[in-house]
Amino acid sequence: AFDTVFDHYDVIDHRTKAAYASSFTGNPDYRKEVWDWVTQGSSLNLPHSVIATPGGTGAVSTSMVTFLDAGQTVILPDIAWGSYSLMAAQDNLKTVKYQMFEGDHFNLASVKNAIEEVHKTQDRIVLVVNSPCHNPTGYSLSDEEWKELTDLLNEAGKTGPVILVNDIAYIDYSYNLAHSRAYMDCFNQFSDQVMGVICFSCSKTLTSYGLRCGAAVIVAKQESDVRDAEIVFEKNARATWSNIPNAAMKNFVWVVTEKRDTFLKEKQKYIDLMKERSSVFLKEAEECGLETYPYKEGFFVTIKVEDNDRAERIHAELMKNHIYTVLVNKGIRVACCSLPVKKAHGLAARMKKIADSVH
Repeated sequence: AFDTVFDHYDVIDHRTKAAYASSFTGNPDYRKEVWDWVTQGSSLNLPHSVIATPGGTGAVSTSMVTFLDAGQTVILPDIAWGSYSLMAAQDNLKTVKYQMFEGDHFNLASVKNAIEEVHKTQDRIVLVVNSPCHNPTGYSLSDEEWKELTDLLNEAGKTGPVILVNDIAYIDYSYNLAHSRAYMDCFNQFSDQVMGVICFSCSKTLTSYGLRCGAAVIVAKQESDVRDAEIVFEKNARATWSNIPNAAMKNFVWVVTEKRDTFLKEKQKYIDLMKERSSVFLKEAEECGLETYPYKEGFFVTIKVEDNDRAERIHAELMKNHIYTVLVNKGIRVACCSLPVKKAHGLAARMKKIADSVH
């Protein structure tokens, strides 16, 4: 819990905390500062709108329900935060999954195949890409991969509308913050048929998960398309959660304006700590032969176990040995965000020994 975030929150006037926000789309100053924060260091200059949401979760969830009708299909990564599939199920949506990796890089060919499969039954494409700092693997697409993905989306747009849902929940814990948003320049190349929704999470950026504050940042070539989406997002907000905590938005604005440098300095300590933890674990994993998915940065590293039945057995054995991880599709997630450096040492070897004992 960052001092720069919560010391100020504690002294916000009680009436401000009690009050509704000024709009269902969020307070105007919050919406402005989110745009500036999310796009800093990039040259993204498309028509846009910012809709306040309850965390990044609200942004992803409302994107699915806004752009797809019940019975239609959303495209998800095969290795992903499990709640994506839950959101789709809640909205009566089907899912098609692309393979996240081809070797040590992003599997663009699988994304293309997934789009082609979905195009057989519907014109509109909604694709979820969680990068930078992918949960659960810690992968971030390279600038070149983003360019190739943009070209792919523009090509798909010739068949029908394409919506890229870019979940950036962990972006502010990138190991190269100055470059973390540079890939957004690719969005300037979107065709008229492609729209982006960048899903931002104050929960992660400010480590204020319980305040439920985030945003959906809508970008597209045509102002009219952005406005059409904004209207539906606002109606969904009114009908689903009504209002985002007023004081949470006020606090974000204060932190990124009045205390920006102090906040960034405080946050960087924890980025450096996470980098130290992940480096220890990955180095020792390589030394002992514990295979992981390609990791670049972020909260999590994922052990590669492609057989889900075996992964379940390994996970159960790890629990018996007081190694607490999270089971994900095709792997086991290790949280560097909550792993003390002293406990990172030797952990990979212990996990390798346990995994080798499970068949």
